[in-house]
Amino acid sequence: MSIEPWQWTASELAAAISSGRVSSVEATESALARLDAVNPAINAVVDTMPEAALAEARAADETLRRHGPAGPLHGVPMTVKVNVDYKGRATTNGVFANKDHVAEHDSSTVAALRAGKLPIFGRTNTPAYSMRAFTSNDLHGATLNPHDATITCGGSSGGAGSAVAAGIGPIAHGNDIGGSVRHPAYCCGVYGLRPTSGLLPQTSLSMPERKIVSQLMAVQGALARSVEDLRLAMQVMSRPDANDIWQVPAGDMFGPLRHRPCKVAVVAESDESPVDPEVGAAIRQAAAMLADAGYEVAEVPAPSFRELVDHWRLILGNEMRGGLGLLMEAHGDWKMKRMLEIQLDGVDIIDTRDGMLDAIAHRSRLARKWQLFFEDWPLVLTAVSWVKPMIDDLDVSDDLDIEHFYKVTAPYMGTPTIGLPGLSVPVGTVPGKPMGVQLLATRFGDRTLLEAGKVLERAIGRIVPVDPDRPKEKSAHMSARA
Repeated sequence: MSIEPWQWTASELAAAISSGRVSSVEATESALARLDAVNPAINAVVDTMPEAALAEARAADETLRRHGPAGPLHGVPMTVKVNVDYKGRATTNGVFANKDHVAEHDSSTVAALRAGKLPIFGRTNTPAYSMRAFTSNDLHGATLNPHDATITCGGSSGGAGSAVAAGIGPIAHGNDIGGSVRHPAYCCGVYGLRPTSGLLPQTSLSMPERKIVSQLMAVQGALARSVEDLRLAMQVMSRPDANDIWQVPAGDMFGPLRHRPCKVAVVAESDESPVDPEVGAAIRQAAAMLADAGYEVAEVPAPSFRELVDHWRLILGNEMRGGLGLLMEAHGDWKMKRMLEIQLDGVDIIDTRDGMLDAIAHRSRLARKWQLFFEDWPLVLTAVSWVKPMIDDLDVSDDLDIEHFYKVTAPYMGTPTIGLPGLSVPVGTVPGKPMGVQLLATRFGDRTLLEAGKVLERAIGRIVPVDPDRPKEKSAHMSARA
């Protein structure tokens, strides 16, 4: 039985478009049809642009006819997150006060996708100010997990994860300052790459300039249903942008992958946190898959994840007290304000210049410790989170144990502190029950991550889009075509 273009991976679509088997217009129409069919149930895409996307698709087909492909994903429809600038549309960042904050220029991400001739057909949801691990806001409503509407789709790129899992586009842009790509990928049973800080430009000129800690931690990334799609997306999105002051050349970092087994430190248990049995089992299953492919795997203790997340809370929390946190208090919805209060509770106040400078300097000590570990163990195989995907909105519930929350989320929330790349791989996922593992490497070890991820992908097989769970007692806000 033939499958529809919306069910294909991005790399399959790109090959079909390049060879003339399908057009970009046909691929985009298929993505829009899937959006119409399932998005009302999950509210993943909150700003759709069908006319603009089809015009871009027609232009992509004409460019292909006249000049050949403009890049490796020429003509493939894609979504971007609503917290990056798209010229002529509001960069809401999930905030009601920003509903009319119309961008005058494209962000680095959107400019790169346009240059690569990828039609952008929708923009995905995020929590207010993109600073929760759960995706809902007063402006756009809640995004639901297509596997199970009672569990979170993750955050902050929850709309991206939910869309890709449900087949609304083969690939989605996301960003990550504390797990916001890897966590939604884990919760939605897809792949998610947080690249090394600096590899992808990330300027959105309509937004306030980030302060230094956020500049060191935040990255753009992608979520997809295949590792090859992530690799190709990185090629497109790493296009140089002189507006970005941190970008470094990617070189051949995202060139064709090879089979190059290496040593892997397996961290399937932790004395810093309780571990759900399903999580430990998925990690050991992934370790066996890598071992079968020639990787040298061993369960060894790695440096502390809790140490990283504690420092993340300290330096980012204090930066927020003098910057983004003030905007959250003024304009955030009640869930964002509640999470900000919880996030800052118990975090030491740094009220001197030297105190903040010393705290930022301590980041170098943490990074050095991990870099030395990676000298002996080029890959770490561990959890995204030490627990299964959480019940939706747990972070603002009366049942929240904040210390437990930071213990279990440390593997994904702490690693941005030192700029590490990380890859979420859906090992153990079955329809209705998402699961996954995380691969970590040293800075600029992104290729090593993708090569190991490709091995795991061959072992677990194709990730098929899921039809959304539709419980009668719970529904998402419907997004209207704009």
